[in-house]
Amino acid sequence: MAKRERSGKPPYGGFFHAHSHVMDAAAVQRAIKRIAHEIIEQNESLDDVCIVGLQTGGIDFAEAIAAALAKIEEKIVPSGKLDVALYRDDIGIRPILPEATTEITFDIDRKNVVLVDDVLFTGRTIRSAMDALIDSGRPKTIQLAVMVDRGHRELPIRPDYVGKNLPTRKGEAVNATLDGVELGEILR
Repeated sequence: MAKRERSGKPPYGGFFHAHSHVMDAAAVQRAIKRIAHEIIEQNESLDDVCIVGLQTGGIDFAEAIAAALAKIEEKIVPSGKLDVALYRDDIGIRPILPEATTEITFDIDRKNVVLVDDVLFTGRTIRSAMDALIDSGRPKTIQLAVMVDRGHRELPIRPDYVGKNLPTRKGEAVNATLDGVELGEILR
């Protein structure tokens, strides 16, 4: 659940009420480290890898994955931020946050771009992110890392790297942060 949903602004806003704690901070850190190792294994070299976190929920995870890659391989991997608000198919329904901007200061042409988000649900945000990335350049590959895959896909999108598969009901909400993952509901 991204900052937009936690903001309390209709129609998606409200207050998150957790009914179960799925992962604590230590489990999240282990998942980040595992995802970093999987990125290293999947790509021949980190020379052509860059990390792009989706505003707003994927930013902290992208930074953590980039830091883990740097620690493991002793190599800085370029990382940036991507706001897909204007690429969404529900534009005008979800709030646009002025502080959530795109900041990609490196060339993505012929790069293996790892998109990072907190929770994968319908796949629509990732579709929007791919459109936004392709408007910025022509990546060699676009890979997807998510902390939580909760299912219920509406588009044929599958993550390459997953911190936790968490089957949910459609009405439930998932709050994923570096402090942990909680399952609950949005109270309006």
